[in-house]
Amino acid sequence: MTMPSTAPADSLPTTPAVSVAIEGVNLSYGDNHVLKDVNLAIEPGEFFAFLGPSGCGKTTLLRLIAGFNQADTGRVTIGGADITALPPWKRDVGMVFQSYALWPHMTVRRNVAFGLEERGVKRAEIERRVEAALALVGLAHLGERRPSQLSGGQQQRVAVARTVAVEPKVLLLDEPLSNLDAKMRVQVRRELRDLQQRLGLTTIFVTHDQEEANSICDRIAVMNDGTVQQVGTPMELYERPANLFVANFLGTANILSGALAESGGSRRFTLEGGTALEVPAGQSVPSGARLVFRPQHADLAPPDAAAGPGIARLPCTVRHREFLGASVRYGVAVGGSEVAVDLPFRSGNELYGLGEAATLLLPDKSLMWLAD
Repeated sequence: MTMPSTAPADSLPTTPAVSVAIEGVNLSYGDNHVLKDVNLAIEPGEFFAFLGPSGCGKTTLLRLIAGFNQADTGRVTIGGADITALPPWKRDVGMVFQSYALWPHMTVRRNVAFGLEERGVKRAEIERRVEAALALVGLAHLGERRPSQLSGGQQQRVAVARTVAVEPKVLLLDEPLSNLDAKMRVQVRRELRDLQQRLGLTTIFVTHDQEEANSICDRIAVMNDGTVQQVGTPMELYERPANLFVANFLGTANILSGALAESGGSRRFTLEGGTALEVPAGQSVPSGARLVFRPQHADLAPPDAAAGPGIARLPCTVRHREFLGASVRYGVAVGGSEVAVDLPFRSGNELYGLGEAATLLLPDKSLMWLAD
């Protein structure tokens, strides 16, 4: 069962989208500095993600916006209004928790109505909003069931319906897909994106799964150790990571250490093991940088293959091979390290064998030089 593609005539009203700003936020628990000078500007109507590993501070930051955590310094604004000192119930935000937090003894309809009842909304208005919210998430026919009678995906939709029924200015999603199996996660994340676009709500999504963030979010803040490493669209972060952490966290990245030396106006980067390549003119190599490239940007050729203009050529040896359906992933030894190379699979193509010598071809435009 999927959410309807268009909202019903009596759907929840859309409110003007608002911005969210986080300015100079620091937060500590004793000696543990959890958030470190966080500054973010989220645009009105944007689907924005906080992405990072466990313990990086992303959920703490989301709960700070909701009012469940308080910053030591800094402020949070919604639509330009400072909400830093306001309690959660006065912030006009809605939060969907990782556990969904549904009342097991209440029906679906009562769960969705609960927040409205707590706000003292009149009965007729409660009934209208509940029906509209359930219709919006495709659960109008399940209003009398208990949460235990629903699938995980349906429970997640009830949690979303309960949140949007109070008509918040900002929707906060704390890893809402983590309790679903892989197939259901794909379906529900599409539904969340569709719902967000129809409501026009500014939405902030917390996840540790880069595929989830890449597939549905407009922009992403990559976090690590309480700091924002980089902010950008999924493509910007993937193609132009700011540092090694971002490159390694978003997708597969080959990272090679080496030493840079200049001679006669040219620069050579010598890898561990002695293999070297020319650094293309115009490319900046920061101090301590390593060579980074994506598996699909590399190619393999016979050992005696010549490299064309703008392509680096490195000798390599095939160590292992994995058939992935649409592609073949090779693990090849280069200069004392092993890197991944993804080549498209086409029926009838001859594959490289284990132990076979080859040439690794790297287009100059695919090379990245990144430091920690």
